[in-house]
Amino acid sequence: MVITRGATRLRARSGRLGRGTTWIRPDLNPGKGSEAVKISEVRSLVQLRKPEPDRVERTLRRCVTIEDLQHAAWRRWPRSVRGYVEGGADGEVSLARNRAAYEGLGLVPSPLRDVTDVDLRSSILGGDCALPFALAPTGYTRMMHPAAEGAVARAARDAGIPYTMSTMATTRLEDVAAEVGGDLWFQLYVWRDRGLVRDLIERAKASGYRALMLTVDTPVTGLRVRDMHSGFTIPPQLSASTVLDMARHPMWCARLLTGPAITFANFAPEVGRSPEGLMEFAAKQFDPSVTWDDLAWIRGLWQGPLMVKGLVSATDAARAVEVGVDAVVLSNHGGRQLDQVVVPLQMLPAVRDRVGDTIQVFVDSGIRRGSDVALALALGADAVLVGRPYLYGLGAAGERGVAAAISMLGDELRRAMTLMGVTSVAQLRAEGPALVRS
Repeated sequence: MVITRGATRLRARSGRLGRGTTWIRPDLNPGKGSEAVKISEVRSLVQLRKPEPDRVERTLRRCVTIEDLQHAAWRRWPRSVRGYVEGGADGEVSLARNRAAYEGLGLVPSPLRDVTDVDLRSSILGGDCALPFALAPTGYTRMMHPAAEGAVARAARDAGIPYTMSTMATTRLEDVAAEVGGDLWFQLYVWRDRGLVRDLIERAKASGYRALMLTVDTPVTGLRVRDMHSGFTIPPQLSASTVLDMARHPMWCARLLTGPAITFANFAPEVGRSPEGLMEFAAKQFDPSVTWDDLAWIRGLWQGPLMVKGLVSATDAARAVEVGVDAVVLSNHGGRQLDQVVVPLQMLPAVRDRVGDTIQVFVDSGIRRGSDVALALALGADAVLVGRPYLYGLGAAGERGVAAAISMLGDELRRAMTLMGVTSVAQLRAEGPALVRS
């Protein structure tokens, strides 16, 4: 059969295009003739991707940014888990301002420089790190994925960066150290029970944790409104609304029911014998009487690198130097404690000016992209801590998702530095004031 339309002729055999059939395409410039294209040539232009049987790989193929991982995790998490990860305190003003602070800054690139080799290696608390960031402590990690802290620690170890185990972890600190290893830090609260504090320090020391991070911005817990609305508890308590929500997320629910029990693994089993035990225990242990004397006491118990997390002012950072800490982490707890507190990034230059190079200065809260890391380094940080980004990766795809989140941030940082015209973290920090504008 031959179909003719103007200068176009399509020949088909039995109603279909055959292997040797040609398609005569009208020339876009009339009078110059026609061009014949073989169907085999058309086929070479059409690349059909084979179906991917691996669900995790299918998910990761669709994820290019941390935001993509975030949306993938959202699809898997029930409302209460999403609320716990995403929520802040009270009106969530600090939560929003943390992101706005990064988005409100501009980078000033210096082109026409040789940026063939960009080196992201950094020294953090005396350790050699492949990237200038560490993974921050997060509690209740098994809620996001049954692989929990072990998966996060393995991804960090393989990427060559530190991972901070939380006091409120759902895996024993000894198990992560023995089964995974790597550059492990341990995060600590000063509890009312000082014997428990001493015990945790000794356990971390015996297990080979390299650094201790004392969190000091929790004399009481902030009002997490989303958690209150969703009825978030550890372990999860079933109600009509939570059952319905879980039914919409059967895979998460199946993993929860078939995996290990969710508990605060670093405490004695009797702590969580009742459904209310864990949350009540934690709330009662936060101590509003903690002072600088307690920080000095912990300095005497821990001989390795010591960080204090939760300071935001230059005055407090200077006092931490006097106590003998090795680093401060400027943090507002990701906007989850005191609402409307200042943004740590905005306080960074003043803190750096005050303490100089006597200690290292880290910053967290609000980091979502590699360019955010570049901004923090340019403003004076030695390194940054990231929390929610790796939780998105964990929720989306387990250990491979955490590895993807780390890789995304590293690739974005490398690309940002290349486009800015700097080739090392040291150069970025040295030239930082000229590279950032508000």
